[in-house]
Amino acid sequence: MTNHPSAPPLSTAFWTLADWAAAYRNGANPADLLAPLVAALDDADPAWITRLDGAALAARLERLVQQRDGAGDLPLYGVPFAVKDNIDVAGLPTTCACPDFAYVPETSAAVIARLEAAGAVVIGKTNLDQFATGLVGTRSPYGPVPNSFDPEYVSGGSSSGSASAVARGLVPFALGTDTAGSGRVPAGHNNLVGLKPTRGLVSTRGLVPACRTLDCITVLALSVDDADAALRVMAGFDAEDPYSRHAPARPVTWPARPVLGVPLAYDWFGDTNAESLHLDALQRLEALGVELKPVDFGPLFETAALLYEGPWVAERYAAIAPLMQKHPESVHPTVRAIIGRATNFSAVDVYQAEYGRMALARQAENLMAGLDGLLVPTAPTIPTIADVLADPVTLNSRMGVYTNFVNLLDWSAIALPAGIRNDGLPAGITLIAPSWHEARLLEFGRSWQAASPWLRGASGQPLPAPMPPAPSLDGQVVLAVVGAHLSGMPLNWQLAERGAVLLEATQTSSAYRLYALPGTVPPKPGLVRIGAGAPIAVELWAMPVERFGSFVALIPAPLGIGTLELADGRSVQGFVCESWATAGAQDITALGGWRAYIATR
Repeated sequence: MTNHPSAPPLSTAFWTLADWAAAYRNGANPADLLAPLVAALDDADPAWITRLDGAALAARLERLVQQRDGAGDLPLYGVPFAVKDNIDVAGLPTTCACPDFAYVPETSAAVIARLEAAGAVVIGKTNLDQFATGLVGTRSPYGPVPNSFDPEYVSGGSSSGSASAVARGLVPFALGTDTAGSGRVPAGHNNLVGLKPTRGLVSTRGLVPACRTLDCITVLALSVDDADAALRVMAGFDAEDPYSRHAPARPVTWPARPVLGVPLAYDWFGDTNAESLHLDALQRLEALGVELKPVDFGPLFETAALLYEGPWVAERYAAIAPLMQKHPESVHPTVRAIIGRATNFSAVDVYQAEYGRMALARQAENLMAGLDGLLVPTAPTIPTIADVLADPVTLNSRMGVYTNFVNLLDWSAIALPAGIRNDGLPAGITLIAPSWHEARLLEFGRSWQAASPWLRGASGQPLPAPMPPAPSLDGQVVLAVVGAHLSGMPLNWQLAERGAVLLEATQTSSAYRLYALPGTVPPKPGLVRIGAGAPIAVELWAMPVERFGSFVALIPAPLGIGTLELADGRSVQGFVCESWATAGAQDITALGGWRAYIATR
């Protein structure tokens, strides 16, 4: 029997982001909420590798107060989160679950910097399958991480500790990584949402790579809304990460009767509980109007085989080559055996495998054509820890049947709770879509959560109903306004006259500066991209495309419409200004937006 510390009796246990926000709105102090949480973390809890102590927390909270006083509202103000221990957090060791590999980074990973800039507070680093090589959560010298529902069973990996911390209500969300399913499998095994974004949407600068060309930093959360909120902060182009990519603007649309591809045949490896629950989930989906279309997953399974049977294992070797060459005994035996296969491949093998992957990707593209996505079990079974330790490779491989191919094909995916099996263990479904379809995945997730609600992790507490999905943007232009067209400002009527609808208030990336243009009537700002600026407040409006031209015709020089980069990495149309017009203009960047400037006049 594997011992597993239960969730401490904290007032914040199983809180969602909405619960944390409500507490602070009602006057709660971060120190009063976070200090008891950090103090209650158990040294014997295998989910953690490093935990903050009181002094480290106090230093972070002091910076948080300074942030709030200098920047106003922060979307994740005072929210605790956990970080998989292959992602750098300045001042905390990065071990990758290998003590001999450990180092203390001076700089945090880009994604940590984004979350902390939004007010979130790291409270510790979590356990994982060593070097993110595994889907079971047992390959760690810090001990196996038990399932949050039954400690005899695996938690899933490699983001095992992150899943456990969220499922037991210690934090509302945690960061994992996903190269072959490491952010989805533990979500399915612990009744969580696991969101695997498109490669490059979230910067991997500061991540110790498993396979650098395939790695994604993921979010594990109690609800779809919380996964969405975290991703909005995490996402964004990073010029210092060569694998970062600009996200194209995509409409949030979901057909009235979506068509999802499902496998022609399943292999449940004898797990009738998993099979029964999945068939029930399929019936619930059909009752929601989803059309399920059996398709041949052959090309996908062939693609998945490349990850460990082909030369991609050499990427894992490259990440830790000095350790493998000088101190191979420091590496977990199963992990060492897997990564050691890299020496069997030549450069020719790499290119031949890549040619094969591209041919399979074309077949997969054809398979996806005419479908709105693929619907699969997150994992076909869930073994006990004892069984995995007795047969570590075979049972681990079964976990990745429906996950391994996704990263190799540059697709996106969301794992969602499907219910509780007859034996009391959770199981999940996963929706897979092409790249850059995160908004559609989240919309599907909200619909599924509303129709088949689940409890908060391993608790008996219900979740609030998900927020309504964003409106359809078919036939609409998304326009970012920064000045006189903002809600309540003098020229907002020009948007209303054209039937524009306010979508959200957000910010640009930090590449912009804002100026108060002299002599403009009514007063107008100029937004200029110079590369070294600050986030500027904007509103996003959806305008019918047939009315957009008449709106653009009203815009006087030196203003115009160009492509803006938002803080979450999205690219939209928006107001820009020619740089020559800022000569002699007042730089109001530090105020953070036009509305704040108007308030000072």
